[in-house]
Amino acid sequence: MFAARASEIIAEPRMFVFRYRSPEHWLDVFKTFYGPMLKAFAALDAKGQEALARDLLALVAEFNRDETGAMAVHSEYLEVVITRR
Repeated sequence: MFAARASEIIAEPRMFVFRYRSPEHWLDVFKTFYGPMLKAFAALDAKGQEALARDLLALVAEFNRDETGAMAVHSEYLEVVITRR
């Protein structure tokens, strides 16, 4: 898509670590400030919200590398840098 107008395209996998005081703290921050999560919770009744929160916390528990009660979840993303001609 960009090749005709780019002098260089570099794509590199990178790692980001989501760090929060606890998995519950992460969930609270995302429910409050992250649009897609905010919308998902808003679309559910109280029972659905509880189930979603439970599922998300279970997912975090599966990937959490912190053993102190805090949260450290590694997340890979692709960084793409395109330089114009």
